Amino acid sequence: MDAQLFLLCVLTFVIHLIGALAYAVRIAGVRTRRIAMSFALFNVLVLLSRASNAFQGPFLSKRIESELLAGTGQNLLADFQWLMASASLAAVIGALAIPTAQRLFTRAVAHFQVHRSVPKLLMHAFAKGGLSYVRDAVALPSPRHIEGLKQKIDVPARVIVLNVLAQALLTVGVFASLYAGYLDPQFRVTAVSLSSVINGVATILLFVLIDPALSIMTDDVMDGRVSEPAFRRAVVWFAGSRVAGTVLAQLLLVPAASAVVFLARLI
Repeated sequence: MDAQLFLLCVLTFVIHLIGALAYAVRIAGVRTRRIAMSFALFNVLVLLSRASNAFQGPFLSKRIESELLAGTGQNLLADFQWLMASASLAAVIGALAIPTAQRLFTRAVAHFQVHRSVPKLLMHAFAKGGLSYVRDAVALPSPRHIEGLKQKIDVPARVIVLNVLAQALLTVGVFASLYAGYLDPQFRVTAVSLSSVINGVATILLFVLIDPALSIMTDDVMDGRVSEPAFRRAVVWFAGSRVAGTVLAQLLLVPAASAVVFLARLI
C-alpha cells in the first residue's frame, strides 16, 4: 500500500466512522431529551465527513487517471477492496464506540446548552479538560447489553434488511462508478456521473423507509411507549446492519461496476 492509497483509506475511514456514530446521537438525544440540539451538534460532524469526502473524490479520480495512463489499472480492484475494507473497519469501530460516543454527545449537548456556541464547544473539546473527559468516557459494550440483543426489537426485520442494502449501495456507489470508468474508459465521464443514481436509490431507501422507522421509535421513547433499553437495542441492530452493508459492498463492487458500464453505453 502506497502513501496515496493509505491517505484515501484514512479519508474513507473517517467518512464511515462519522456515519456510524450517527446512531449514538439518537441515544444521547433521548437521554438528554434534547433531540433537536443533538442533531444540530451532529451536523458539525457531518460537515467534517463531507469535507473528507470532497478531498477523497479528486484524489481517487487522479489515481485512476494515473493508473490508466501507466497501463497498471489491474491494481485498481485491489485498491477499491482496501478502501471498502476501511469502510467496514470504520463501521465495526463505530458500532463498538456507541457507548463512548453516547457519553461524549451527552456531555456536548449539556455544554452547548449552557454556552450556546459551536466554536466554544470545539475549543472545550480540544482543551485539556475536554480531552480528559474523552479518556474517562471510553467504554466498550457491556456483556449485559450484548446479551440483551437477543431480545425482540420494535423494528420490523425488513427495515433492518433494507438498511443493509442501503448502506451497501452508499458504500459501493462512487467506487463502482469509478471502477466502471476503468472497465470502459470511453464512457468514464458518464460512468462517474451515474454514481449519483446509485447513491440516489440508497438515499431514497434511507429517508423514505428506514429513517422514519427509527424516528418514530425515538418519539415513542420520548412519549414513554418504548423503553430506553429497547431503543438502544434497536440502535445497535441498525449499527450492525451498517457493518453488514459495508461487507456486502465488497461483493457488489464488480457486478455494480458492470451494471454502470451497461447503463453508460445504453444512455
